[in-house]
Amino acid sequence: MKTIVVVPTYNEKENIKKLIDAILKLRIGNLEIMIVDDFSSDGTWKIVKEIAGKNKKVHLILRKGKRGRGLAGKEGFKFALKNKADYIIEMDADFSHPPKDIPRLLEKIKDADVVLGSRIIEGGKDLREGIIRKIITKGANLYLRLLLGLKIKDCNSGYRCFRRKVLEGIDVEKIMSEGPSIVQEVLYKAHLKGFKIVEIPIVFKDRELGKSKLGLKHLYKGYMMALKLKLMMSMGRIR
Repeated sequence: MKTIVVVPTYNEKENIKKLIDAILKLRIGNLEIMIVDDFSSDGTWKIVKEIAGKNKKVHLILRKGKRGRGLAGKEGFKFALKNKADYIIEMDADFSHPPKDIPRLLEKIKDADVVLGSRIIEGGKDLREGIIRKIITKGANLYLRLLLGLKIKDCNSGYRCFRRKVLEGIDVEKIMSEGPSIVQEVLYKAHLKGFKIVEIPIVFKDRELGKSKLGLKHLYKGYMMALKLKLMMSMGRIR
């Protein structure tokens, strides 16, 4: 079974080599890494390009057009499908998603179609500082569960493992999200298709290096995308 880990990046020079090393040190058979970089101004892509030149398990897509988490994720998914991945793992580059949990995702996917790394279920932890951030996270998850009818707890988790058939089933070419709302869009479409979605507990923490790109603007767009998806489903435009 072939696994491809998709990591969208923008200005992650402090983290990217450490992340790649941490994933490769897991020594998981037939696993490759695809970094999709939005032409980082800090030269993240240069570091990846150098690594990829020495290691055939590491790949780089350098995007020079419009930036966006969703656009980058879509390119990564397309690469994974084209290169015959059986399992596709999506994660962030800032170590908020612990690489050591990749084997657990791959173990759980044997009995599911989508596996989410969850900070909310029993055993999971959210170590970020600030009560306001945690309240926003809980409110966002409640909103998404009620609006979209999702049965999982951490609807905003960007640490996911998919079976190939899930990305084929939702048709990645039709992904609309240009930003972080790709997380909710893909999850909802997988839910509508009846795929089995489960969660495993993870410890979610703040990035140690670099700056976060997720702000209130992105959260607002995520809420609006969820509403748009619900309306499209009600009109029969997505199923």
